[in-house]
Amino acid sequence: MTANEILDMLNGILYTTGVANFDWKLIVMWGIGSLFMYLAIAKKYEPLLLLPIGFGIFIVNFPLVPLMGFSHEGHAELLRIFYHYGLEWEVIPCIIFLGLGAMTDFGPLIANPKTLLIGAGAQLGVFVTFTGTVLAGFTLKEAASVGIIGGADGPTTIYLTQHLAPQLLGPNALAAYSYMAMVPLIQPGIMRLLTTDKERKIRMRQLRPVSRTEKLLFPLVTAGIIALLVPSVTPLMGMFMLGNLMKESGVVGRLTDTAQGSLMNIVTIFLGISVGATMHASKFLSWKPLFIFGLGLVDFGVCTAGGILTVKIMNLFLKEKINPLIGSAGVSAVPMAARVSQVQGQKYDKTNHLLMHAMGPNLAGVIGSAAAAGMFIAMFD
Repeated sequence: MTANEILDMLNGILYTTGVANFDWKLIVMWGIGSLFMYLAIAKKYEPLLLLPIGFGIFIVNFPLVPLMGFSHEGHAELLRIFYHYGLEWEVIPCIIFLGLGAMTDFGPLIANPKTLLIGAGAQLGVFVTFTGTVLAGFTLKEAASVGIIGGADGPTTIYLTQHLAPQLLGPNALAAYSYMAMVPLIQPGIMRLLTTDKERKIRMRQLRPVSRTEKLLFPLVTAGIIALLVPSVTPLMGMFMLGNLMKESGVVGRLTDTAQGSLMNIVTIFLGISVGATMHASKFLSWKPLFIFGLGLVDFGVCTAGGILTVKIMNLFLKEKINPLIGSAGVSAVPMAARVSQVQGQKYDKTNHLLMHAMGPNLAGVIGSAAAAGMFIAMFD
């Protein structure tokens, strides 16, 4: 073998490595992925989601890695398979809702149905952001998919985006889960700004006991109403209510345990790494995804404010006042947003327990964001 042949062979090997195909933009994405992993590990912000998302961002941003493309034979590569069957086919969001339903107690919402209005009011940011996104040059379908981020409901964001603007799935999902994780950082300042010291100390009467019959009927009645009024989100909310019915029935313990535990954990892994793997530098580092990420923060803030202001308006007509701190829980980041209401309330009165009261608007927010998504699908799909 001649020297030239050896050089050609070495040169060919070099061009099959990532070194010869390197791009500085990849370093930026490594930093973003590392930031998500840092928040998960060091700060414990939604680690079950942010850790696999961060790793997905990190690992997919190496040159020539066979993860999100197709082989020479046309076969999908590993993470492309997860993404295709899990997200493009909308399987993972529905399974996650099944698990969430199996972990949910609708008792606080049933005991105080007025909190449904708070969950509806907390969708304010969805429609404000939708309008602003259209004015920024997005299509109506893209604007709808971006607007839903403020509802702080990751599976609903994925479901709606896949229906209307699948090209935005990566940045939309990333923004939704990022701001869900940062609820304890974002909401307290807005809560203090929009409430008075007197309002923060409002004590609410203990919720009435909810019967087993009410808890069994609630998922059936709710699923039926949703199927009639917003049929497009029945796959999501139907699975949510099925999970809750399994839990409340008390007769399918093994299925409930599976939905709450192993099944939920499995799909969370696939969801996180699939979402992260969509964030390649070539797609993310452009004005539209970065604009979406910034706008998501505004969206989330307006939704938080919408829930609080809804409570303040309701208090104008109610004899028994509602503590407006629970209004922030209407964004549906279950149960973290309700915990933030509890923590903030106890800063002003250590004996004031708002957690169960906040769970009402928290669960109403899940239903509200799904209803908003269904409306957008009916309008634009």
